[in-house]
Amino acid sequence: MYPCRFHKLPMLFEHGDNYYYVVWETSCTSGAPLLEWWYDDASRHSIEPWYRKIDDTHHRYTAIFGPVVNISHVYYKVNNYRLSTKQYTIVRRGEAELNRVLVIADNQDGPTEFRKVLTGIQQYYGASSKPDTILHVGDAVQNVGSLSNWQRQLFAPMEDKSGLHHTTPTLFVPGNHDHDKRRVPSNRNLYMDMYHGLYNTDELGKAAVTNGSYHRFFHSLSVGSARIIVLDAECPSEEESEFLERELQSLEFQSARFRIVTVHIPPYIEFWDPYGWNKKNEKHWGEHIRLEYDPLFRKHNVDLVISGHQHNYQRSTVSHNTNSARSGTITYTIVGGAGGVLDLERVEDWNMYNVTYLNHHFVALDIKDRSLSWTALNSAGTVIDHFALQH
Repeated sequence: MYPCRFHKLPMLFEHGDNYYYVVWETSCTSGAPLLEWWYDDASRHSIEPWYRKIDDTHHRYTAIFGPVVNISHVYYKVNNYRLSTKQYTIVRRGEAELNRVLVIADNQDGPTEFRKVLTGIQQYYGASSKPDTILHVGDAVQNVGSLSNWQRQLFAPMEDKSGLHHTTPTLFVPGNHDHDKRRVPSNRNLYMDMYHGLYNTDELGKAAVTNGSYHRFFHSLSVGSARIIVLDAECPSEEESEFLERELQSLEFQSARFRIVTVHIPPYIEFWDPYGWNKKNEKHWGEHIRLEYDPLFRKHNVDLVISGHQHNYQRSTVSHNTNSARSGTITYTIVGGAGGVLDLERVEDWNMYNVTYLNHHFVALDIKDRSLSWTALNSAGTVIDHFALQH
């Protein structure tokens, strides 16, 4: 057990507008740890984290900090008498500035390929630059209750190849492999049991959090001039449906230059395992997204729907009726190629996709004021698709 060390250095997540969620893990109960954050010497804050024992040598801590408003640089570190991290810097961009978003999904059970994708990402951004946000569209691991899966498939590749996750916040979209949807105290979600809607340590002490039965992934936030709605494909509920309708009609969403929805399972899937699709009823997993949610996307003039789940790349731009002065088109993208075994067999043909690429990839999404640029690249850094929007 001793000397105590970090098993997992802090991973930073977006937690709604102006808040951040941090998770880290040590090999022992590390004294009385605090998450410290500040933006100048007069603004230092200390937060006592929430603690969860994974096993005798894996001790997980989480904390939420904020609000952070009208500040370009924020600093944080984990600190106590036994062990501490270095200081990490978060750079926050304004709406008129270039916001660079790295989009990945479905690296689960493919650490070798994921490392190749991360190498391509490093080469694309270069040594002196990095994305401002990571949009992970789900399935970070194969087995949400496996310590080795979390280490081998997510944390170790990220640490070894980039370390981006310490300073670039991840906007996480839950996939079917990422959380235990039973919502019971014995839940097996070791690292992604998010608490959207809870913002301080008093709330994190509520019984529903402490016993593991509270989870809420769906939420919304702004990235530059875009408003992004995050949905939980695995756990449809009346609460989520009401949230979606409310958010689509909200002033924040309707006034955004770019309106984006991200949900792990795509409304329109074309490639899958034929046996699972036809014999195990996996074709029905995302029907509620296509039948209930997608009509709302079109009604409220969503510009872009980003999904994973299907392990390859596809894009479609579709015209639809609208009374808005906007373009009257919606673009659907599938970006499930960050490392998992590829889906190569066609099970449906929706006769809608303009681009199909059956290999591993990542996406560089750049948002600046009235411009949105989408560039998909393979692991070697070759551009496989590109489009742009202007509003």
